[in-house]
Amino acid sequence: MSLRSDFTAFLNGNGELFSFSLRFFRHGLNPPFEFAEFIKQCYVIGYKSLPLIGLTAFIMGIVLTMQLRPSMADYGVESQLPAIVAIAVVREVGPVITALIFAGKIGSSIGAELGSMKVTEQIDAMEVSGTNPFKYLVVTRVLACTLMLPVLVMLGDAISLYGAYLGVNIHTNTSFNLFWTQVFDNLVFGDVLPAFIKSFFFGFAVGIIGCYKGYNSSRGTEGVGLSANSAVVVSSVMIFIIDLLAVQVTNIFDY
Repeated sequence: MSLRSDFTAFLNGNGELFSFSLRFFRHGLNPPFEFAEFIKQCYVIGYKSLPLIGLTAFIMGIVLTMQLRPSMADYGVESQLPAIVAIAVVREVGPVITALIFAGKIGSSIGAELGSMKVTEQIDAMEVSGTNPFKYLVVTRVLACTLMLPVLVMLGDAISLYGAYLGVNIHTNTSFNLFWTQVFDNLVFGDVLPAFIKSFFFGFAVGIIGCYKGYNSSRGTEGVGLSANSAVVVSSVMIFIIDLLAVQVTNIFDY
């Protein structure tokens, strides 16, 4: 009986999230638009996330290079290390790791912020004052997440590849020009475009799930913590699901 009720709650939750997403598109396409709040959220969500994502990407590039070097040396292809690291970072590692860090920082922040506004009735007060809280709070944050994550992914990839350059030079002496020549000679448009496109879906998933959890928070301060926690967990799972679907679609076009 418990399993059946859990499954029912799971289906109801998915249905409510889908309805919440449709509501976002309905409100997001209709004027008036909250440009000032949108720009503010781009600054908070994008610019303020860059130090954490940049540090993570830099360490990831160094570690990935150091981990791959022994195996490639065993097969006598150590000279291809820059190319292999570049393909791995651009196609898969960079977008997914950046999205997960983004979900942990921004997803929890949005869930906690909107959750606290919900339980303290600030959202109800906005409705009474004539402001559309959904357009002001949800639409601006989801759009900012959707647009800022691809930018963070590109910057994170660049920082990660620079970390890989330093990692390569720990044991060898590879010039800066030679490293980047090997990187760009082995990257093709089909490596960059799918990763760039799926990062938009990652950003949308983090934004819409964080807003949904916070906007529908309940049970006082305990509910705020639950909203922030579940926003991170569900967003992280959704990132892996989207990544799996993106890989399948990419493989179909490759064939």
